Amino acid sequence: MDDPPKDPDVKALDGISHSPPRPKSQFYSQQLPKTSGSHHPRNHSLDGASDEDDFYRYPVNHMMETGAGAGACEDGQMLPNEPLPEFVGSGGGVGVFKAPIRAAMHPTRPPCIEIRPHPLRESQNLEVCGLQQGGKLIKTIASTDTQLWGGQETGVRVWKYSDTFEPGSVAEIPGRKLPRGDEEAAMFHESASTSPTLCLMVDEASKMVWSGHKDGKVRSWKMDQQFTDGNTFKEGLSWQAHKTPVLSMTMSFYGDIWTGAEGGNIRIWPWEGLEKSLGLTQEERRMASVLVERSVIDLRALLTVNGVCNMPSSDVKYLLSDNVRAKVWAAASQTFSLWNARTRELLKVFNLEGQIENRVDTPSQDQPVEDGDNAKFVNKGKKDKSQGFLQRSLNALIGAADAVRKVAKGAGALVEDTKKIEAMMIAADGVIWTGCSNGLIIHWDGNGNRLQDFTRHPAAVQSFCSHGSRIWVGYATGNIQILDLEGNLVAGWVAHNEPIIKLVVGHGHLFSLATHGGVRGWNISSPTTIDSTLRQQLSERADMYTRRDKVTIMVGTWNVSQGRASETALKSWLGSLAVSDVGIVVVGLQEVEMGAGFLAMSAAKETVGLEGSAVGQWWLDNIGKALNERTVFERVGSRQLAALMIAVWVRKTVRPHVGDLDVAAVACGLGRAIGNKGGVGLRLRVHDQLICFVNCHLAAHLEAVNKRNADFDHIFRTMSFSRSTQTAAGVSSANQAVKNSNQTTSTGPEEARPDLAEADMVVFNGDLNYRLFGISYDEARDLVSQRSFDWLRQKDQLRAEMKAGKVFQGMREAILMFPPTYKFEIGKPGLGGYDSGEKKRIPAWCDRVLYRDNKAGTTTKDCSLDCPVIASISQYDACMDVVESDHKPVRCKLNLDIAHVDKAVRRQEFAKILLTNEEIRSSIEELRFVPDTSVSTDTIELQNQDTFCFKITNPSPEHCVFFKITCLGPCANEDPNCRSRGSFGFPRWLHVGPAAGLIQPEQEADVTVHHEELHKLEDLTGGAAQSWWAEDSKDKELTLVVSVQGSCSTDVKTHRVTLRHRSVPVG
Repeated sequence: MDDPPKDPDVKALDGISHSPPRPKSQFYSQQLPKTSGSHHPRNHSLDGASDEDDFYRYPVNHMMETGAGAGACEDGQMLPNEPLPEFVGSGGGVGVFKAPIRAAMHPTRPPCIEIRPHPLRESQNLEVCGLQQGGKLIKTIASTDTQLWGGQETGVRVWKYSDTFEPGSVAEIPGRKLPRGDEEAAMFHESASTSPTLCLMVDEASKMVWSGHKDGKVRSWKMDQQFTDGNTFKEGLSWQAHKTPVLSMTMSFYGDIWTGAEGGNIRIWPWEGLEKSLGLTQEERRMASVLVERSVIDLRALLTVNGVCNMPSSDVKYLLSDNVRAKVWAAASQTFSLWNARTRELLKVFNLEGQIENRVDTPSQDQPVEDGDNAKFVNKGKKDKSQGFLQRSLNALIGAADAVRKVAKGAGALVEDTKKIEAMMIAADGVIWTGCSNGLIIHWDGNGNRLQDFTRHPAAVQSFCSHGSRIWVGYATGNIQILDLEGNLVAGWVAHNEPIIKLVVGHGHLFSLATHGGVRGWNISSPTTIDSTLRQQLSERADMYTRRDKVTIMVGTWNVSQGRASETALKSWLGSLAVSDVGIVVVGLQEVEMGAGFLAMSAAKETVGLEGSAVGQWWLDNIGKALNERTVFERVGSRQLAALMIAVWVRKTVRPHVGDLDVAAVACGLGRAIGNKGGVGLRLRVHDQLICFVNCHLAAHLEAVNKRNADFDHIFRTMSFSRSTQTAAGVSSANQAVKNSNQTTSTGPEEARPDLAEADMVVFNGDLNYRLFGISYDEARDLVSQRSFDWLRQKDQLRAEMKAGKVFQGMREAILMFPPTYKFEIGKPGLGGYDSGEKKRIPAWCDRVLYRDNKAGTTTKDCSLDCPVIASISQYDACMDVVESDHKPVRCKLNLDIAHVDKAVRRQEFAKILLTNEEIRSSIEELRFVPDTSVSTDTIELQNQDTFCFKITNPSPEHCVFFKITCLGPCANEDPNCRSRGSFGFPRWLHVGPAAGLIQPEQEADVTVHHEELHKLEDLTGGAAQSWWAEDSKDKELTLVVSVQGSCSTDVKTHRVTLRHRSVPVG
């Protein structure tokens, strides 16, 4: 018989030496005899030759044919990491199989200022990182005219807008390390360590920022203090507001601080007590705290009669001051309470539907959990052995699901609120906005009446912000939308890759905070024409802020056939010699544990967010030992779906650049609910680029090619990653349900791309179960013994399906140069261990590793921000000496070049463009425009219970304006020691309404000023008047300020009105 036609793989390997194998090699080479260059196998049919463009031709390591690959040999000699030739599947580059578009600047997002670039999530976990080395997760932000404040795990921090673009990140404290996650942040100053900050509130009148903390304290911080490099700043006035965490706070129309806590507790801290305490010296701080604590008004205590109270008992998540109408809103998860800010009277309790609730709330009692002994299967007789595996699995699944759900229901684990209040805001026109966990946005009037509701995005609303005619909405998907005052969609973009939990406006920018602690600033007018100019100029400077790094990843896959590996086997596969130059190790296991009962119980546990098994933990622990976990490597996370498990370890020196672990699972077994087949995935951010690893076990049997293809397609399109809830020890738990078969598998042009399609690199590994076709058992054995892998590759189902573009579209695999890894007799060494039983299964390459990076098609590009991840394979082999399973473990070493952005340098380039580009400077100047307005009077005189009306007129024929009225406090001839009330609030004897609102073009607003009869109110603190505001018998004089701005103005125009009240004796 003539020699077979040369396969393109062989052409690529023509330069390989045929030297004999190394005698000490632990891999397949030690089982194979040396052969000549020409092979004469026994006669059998071979189909036509392959195409010429099946793979990339890279320089090949001269040891490849001997089986040593480019990895480490037993004697420790390291071979050069030269790239191996690769086979490339057809069908890539289109649809969901197209690599994501990358660029130096995001093509569809407005350019932003990275105040605090996205820190790795794990770097912000103090329990993992330790207080000194760990990061400081930012949970909330607030903006003053000149500063951005952040509430963090250990206190507060402040950025000065004037220092935003300065080089460096933090005024470092001698002897203390830079907090992780702040390496590229804008320069900031931080406070002395405190309990975690949960909420912030700005008080421009007092020049204070108030913070609520987990320890139940409220603390104050001076805005105008001198922040010095290398020193932390200290708190001012503080007091114990609650015994439980301060969840929310606001400052009312009258300058009082309202705080909300757990159990529906709301307390008021009157301005009179705050004013006196703020006037005390530093040495009198203790006395100041006592004064405030004594002034408290506990609303629950006031409204509790005979042990019952009509206030909601749920945690007070949000407090909102309606300064248009002098009211305060308090919100729990699904209920509101509305209060009169002056009298502190409860006006109304109502739910999300707007229905009034008059019920009496008492603390709820947890339902008793059912005894765990009851959560077990009942054996009603001998097992019917005539039942097949599928029927037994169904029966077990029904029983397991029922038992697990009973226990979970008793514990409350299945109680999920589909519509909860997640955000709250008052717009410039006085309408109250609330956002819900189901994406619903609701408008309310000032009396708590529901006006309208609508949905603009399917994800949960997490935050609101209002400025002029614009409303910004932050979603759980990381999207920001701009709506008008009626709720119509104006624009939107993806701002972060995690939920946006806070939005604030300041210094001409919208600042957004995501759950990972990253803070970005967006021009208040974006999207606008200057965005394209900024994007273009920043892109042209990409070389100045591009950085490149190299990372080596070892991916291992093994179908363990329900067995357990010896220490020797694990070291042969993943020992120190194998991973000596590796930064990241990813291991995928199949058939960790099988059996109908186990698989059914696992499926039931997944429905309530539970995963893992004792056997799975054994594998994690023992692989960790082989990798020298805790000394060399750190386990970052894992995910188990029944018989499938994937885990990742990262070398400690590489760990600072790797994080944001997310997990996923997709079942493809019976009814796409059982995890004997399917995929489990991990997603990591490596040097700021996303890499996904998926461990698969696809449908078995020679003839099930189409089912395998369908399993891959289902996994690729439906795998959805979510945050892992792993502990410090690296043990993860499921936090998402397995994707079900009802989820669509089609991706239309308007549908979101699958998570895997959006990754910079995707690596699939596992028992893919593709077999050899058109060949007999004896022919396959002969070709293996003669190392005629070029013949065998032509009979590989996976290669044929990839060439046809039916599966793993556009993905790459190194040319197979090791023996088939299935099926072997357990415990039998050498190539003589192939299945010789009754079935004589044909040897096959079931166990594979494939990948897709940022390269488009088959054209190699240089690593850049346009193509940030480029990979090559330097080792692809099987450990043929391992005999604990009917499969051999396989490993693949990937060498990555990764390009990423130096955020600090790009921020400086951003500043240079803002300062030098005339078009941008002109556009920013235009934002300062404020339409002219007029106020009908500059002096108001009132006597007892008098009312006075004045008008604010907007003469502009095209621009609307927004006004806000505040109180500066006493005029110059009054007590010079008296200060303005908090947030420029009004004295309780004065009512102004509306104190804010919208004036349409060529329209006017009528404002009423009314003197209240104060002696009827209980406005005394400690039994006596505390300031001139509480004295009803004295003539008073103060200044009202009418502030006016346009629909998107960064500047404000003001009008001042002097108000005099002259007391007239009664009778």
